[in-house]
Amino acid sequence: MTLENSIRFMAGTIIISSLTLNYFFPEGYWLYLTLFVGVNLFQSSITKFCPAEMIIGGLFYKKK
Repeated sequence: MTLENSIRFMAGTIIISSLTLNYFFPEGYWLYLTLFVGVNLFQSSITKFCPAEMIIGGLFYKKK
């Protein structure tokens, strides 16, 4: 799995998890997590800076 696919997988997992948690615990605070992921994806497409890329890349992908 490439780094880009790993980031998309993580973002999708967090979004689905937060929507599921909001369904079972409808206080509404879980939607802020969905909003955070969406805003982060939006800003990373514009600025080319992605904190998830630094974290996942540092943990799982070795530099050559």
